[in-house]
Amino acid sequence: MENPCTTDKAKRDYVLLRRALEENDQSAYAELMRLYRDSIYYMLIKIVKNSDDAEDLTLETFGKAFRYLDKYTPKYAFSTWLFRIALNNSIDYIRHKNNSPQCVDNDLYEMDTELLIDRSESNSTPTPEQEVIDKQRIQMLRLAVTQLPDKYRKVIELRYYDELSYEEIAQTLDISLSNVKIQLLRAKNMLSEIMVNIKHSI
Repeated sequence: MENPCTTDKAKRDYVLLRRALEENDQSAYAELMRLYRDSIYYMLIKIVKNSDDAEDLTLETFGKAFRYLDKYTPKYAFSTWLFRIALNNSIDYIRHKNNSPQCVDNDLYEMDTELLIDRSESNSTPTPEQEVIDKQRIQMLRLAVTQLPDKYRKVIELRYYDELSYEEIAQTLDISLSNVKIQLLRAKNMLSEIMVNIKHSI
């Protein structure tokens, strides 16, 4: 593993990673988990809206990261790599929970959350071309949301823009919890079709 030696944080992580990989030092693993556990957990709880699920996904994130630690390269900050694993796990979890192959959580979180993480945690800055592409992707998604029927647009906005839980959405719209889930699923399916149409029209 090549030493990036860019920041104090990177140097600290590099030392811990070397101890974990080369010496199988359990205290190094424990220290890495202590350093990043809370930030990973709080990101996940914003996404899955459930403390138990967020806790499980946090442990799963570290388990996967430590299992594949030899695959990590210091091209990016260790925290960026860790956040990406956590984000991918949460997307997979939501997709499985919704049991919908058309689920667009990937777009919602990759566009609005993962891009933000990458920009803040990465040692590199985005190119002007990448910034334009990122903005276009976000604008495309938000355009698709505006084309939803009012009932479905509102439930998407409450869930993903206002970050309300299913229970809070049910209270806000005065509908049942099961109705919230059904409307979200239908809205996501509609969004998928709208996104395809927008891309084909460009």
